[in-house]
Amino acid sequence: MKVLVMGGTQFNGLALVKELVRTGHDVTVLNRGQTQADLPRAVRRVYGDRTDHARMRELFAYQEFDCVQDMSAYHPEDVELMVELFRGRIGHYVFASSTAIYAHSKLLPIGEGHPVERGPAQNEYGLHKLLCEDDLIRQYRENGFPATIVPFSMVFGPHNIIPDREQRMFVRLLRGRPILIPGDGTALGQVGHVDDQARALCRLMGRPQSFGKRYNLTGREYFSDEGYVDAFGEVLGIEPQKVFIPAALMDDLWDGRAELKPGAAMTANIDIRTSDDESAQRLRALHLFRLSTLIQKLQPNLHRWDQSTIFSIDRLRRDADWEPEYEFRGMIEQTYRWFRDEGLDETRDFDFGFEDDLLERIGA
Repeated sequence: MKVLVMGGTQFNGLALVKELVRTGHDVTVLNRGQTQADLPRAVRRVYGDRTDHARMRELFAYQEFDCVQDMSAYHPEDVELMVELFRGRIGHYVFASSTAIYAHSKLLPIGEGHPVERGPAQNEYGLHKLLCEDDLIRQYRENGFPATIVPFSMVFGPHNIIPDREQRMFVRLLRGRPILIPGDGTALGQVGHVDDQARALCRLMGRPQSFGKRYNLTGREYFSDEGYVDAFGEVLGIEPQKVFIPAALMDDLWDGRAELKPGAAMTANIDIRTSDDESAQRLRALHLFRLSTLIQKLQPNLHRWDQSTIFSIDRLRRDADWEPEYEFRGMIEQTYRWFRDEGLDETRDFDFGFEDDLLERIGA
């Protein structure tokens, strides 16, 4: 197939490009040219900013593709332009959405028909992904635009652009730091591997039964918070020094009755030009993000620290004839090899100030 990848030089997009080339597709990548990437030689690279609509119309006025894989659409105007440019000139449009769209549920796993969250708890990222989905579903129903929606959940693997996830845990263990675990460590989570997800996107291409549908994309296995720590310790050959944060303290921290010391890394993200309310909201979001990095957690504005959050991938397995190859421990092993090969075990650093603050409060 002749495939255009929107945003193919970082993490998910880069893994997808490599998988497309490996499986024999003719690949073009569109990005701004600001990221160095080891793209396969066969890839055609086109430079442009997708927010520059005039430039996009110039680049793609006469282009046709069998499939457009859109990894970098975050706002409704992004997908509106794609529909304008490619209606009638592509065979398939695959939109990378996010499981951040879903409301929390105690009925698990969360399937594609689960209620979404559009209320005040939702943030701009999740709401804009929903608005993108709304437009694509409308275009499919009214005009037959061949769109498929693929919500990604937390992704694991080499070149992760969010190092506070698996890489932070590697560094904690290598430094012999205590590992903080919220509550009793029994909440369940789930991640997918970047290469498995690239394979899934490839297998979805050109399947008319997927048009107008949403497909959750993540891993096959679940893990508890404590199990997450144990699996990392086993792969690295290091016995974790576990410290369990009392549930009452976690509730106070999560609900804002207690605060972490913000630290330089947090206050640096607050623009002095913002209002007091905006600054407070941003600090609150950063506060929850910090807590969600103790053990990898999805969308802390929607899912409490002690709530399990797992997703069904049965629809994708059935319609794309796809199965994840990586088990959770295998994800850790492969990513840790890359981490060491890149020398990040010696150079990667994190601000552990808020974790030290927590340890002091607990008396550990």
